[in-house]
Formats: sequence, structure tokens, C-alpha cells
Amino acid sequence: MVNALRVGSVISLYSLRNTRPHLPLLSNATRFRSKFPFFTLSSSPNPSGYPPFRTLSSSSASTDEAMTTETITSNNASGEADNSIKDAAGLLDMRVGRILRAWKHDEADSLYVEEVDIGEPEPRIICSGLVKYIPLENLQGKKVIVLSNLKPRNMRGVKSCGMLMAASDAKHENVELLFPPEEATPGERIWFGTEDEKDNQPDAATPNQLQKKKIWELVQPHLKTDTSCIAMLGEHVMRTSVGSVACQSLQNANIS
Repeated sequence: MVNALRVGSVISLYSLRNTRPHLPLLSNATRFRSKFPFFTLSSSPNPSGYPPFRTLSSSSASTDEAMTTETITSNNASGEADNSIKDAAGLLDMRVGRILRAWKHDEADSLYVEEVDIGEPEPRIICSGLVKYIPLENLQGKKVIVLSNLKPRNMRGVKSCGMLMAASDAKHENVELLFPPEEATPGERIWFGTEDEKDNQPDAATPNQLQKKKIWELVQPHLKTDTSCIAMLGEHVMRTSVGSVACQSLQNANIS
């Protein structure tokens, strides 16, 4: 018995001296989670408090696909709208003109009357409400842009057959006429787009068609000058065969 106790004591002392403290082994899953805390490999609904790993389900894939389809559809619709406005603008008959003579209207203090050469056998008579904005002497001989397929209007006893195109700021306190390059020929038709599109212009609408379909009302809100004072239809430049149309100094201005 004593021998047995001695042997047991020796064994116990040996075990105490030579056994290292026990360290619990981390499971592979626990070590994986300690490195990547946002993943869980457990089948229980959120055992560790970490957010579970999200797999791409068929429903989420369908949602992503629907969002992509919606974006493409929206972009296509935007492109189609832009083309529709550009097509409508192609029905406007805008011409290079040159003012031969201008005077104040006898019956309307705010109106000038101009004789304008737009390449026709006889000059057009046009009334413009520019008295407050442009001195009369600045109109004489000036090259301008004329919207020529509007229906004639009786303006205080004078039949006005067209409109001079002008840029104005948001408050309509400053107004400047659009002008073509000096080399442009009176009567040349204006277009919107690249230089290569000059020969692809559609026939202009008749005054009746323009009024009935409200083409000018559709196009006008999209006409602006850019930061270089160039006249634009959206992203399309207003052009003549010798260069673009512009105003003198009004940036990001409305055109009418």
C-alpha cells in the first residue's frame, strides 16, 4: 500500500511538473470567423451576433436585372426624346438674314420694323420688340437669324412675316440678337447637329403645320446658349455652312 502510494505520488508529481496548461483548441469555423467576422458557417440563424453571409438568391438576381433593365429603358427613352426634339427642330425654317433697313413702329413704342433679306425676291417685313434692348443704329445692316415659317401676324397695322432670333437672360432684362458668321450668305438655312448633317435636313413645315402641331412651342424650351455663347439645341450646335451661330455675351441664356 505504501509503495503504491509512493508510486502514485511520484506519478502525480511528474504529471504536474511535465503537463502543460490546457489550451482549448479553436475549431476551424471559429478561426475562420475570427479572421472574417462577417461570414458565418453555422446553420443556426445568427449564432455569433455577426451578420450572416448574404448569398445571391434568384429573387435578388431578378431585382438587379430589373434595375438594369429600368436604367437601360430610361436611357433609351431619354435618347428617343432627344431625337424627337431634334427631328421637330428640323421642321423649323431658320434662315440667315441681313437687315436692310429698320425703323420704329409708328403705332407701337416697343416695336421696330425691319426689312430683312433672307434670299427671297423681296425682303421680309418683320416686327421685333427690341426697342428697350438694342439701339436702332445697331440693327442697320446687321446679319441675323430669322425663323421664317411662322404664320404672318398683324402687329399694330403692320404684317410681320417672321421672327428675329434672340438670346435673353432669365429675367429678360438683357437681350441680344443671334448672329451667324459674317461670311454666311442671306437665305442659307440653319440646322442643328454636326457639319455632316447639312445635306440631310428635312423639308421645312408649312406655317399651318408649324402652328397646328405646335412645333415651335415644343422646340423652343430646348434652345439655349452655352458658356461660349454658342446657340445650342440641347447638345446640338446651331450651324451655318461657315460656322456656328452665337450671341455677343449672354451665357446659358434662353433663345426665342
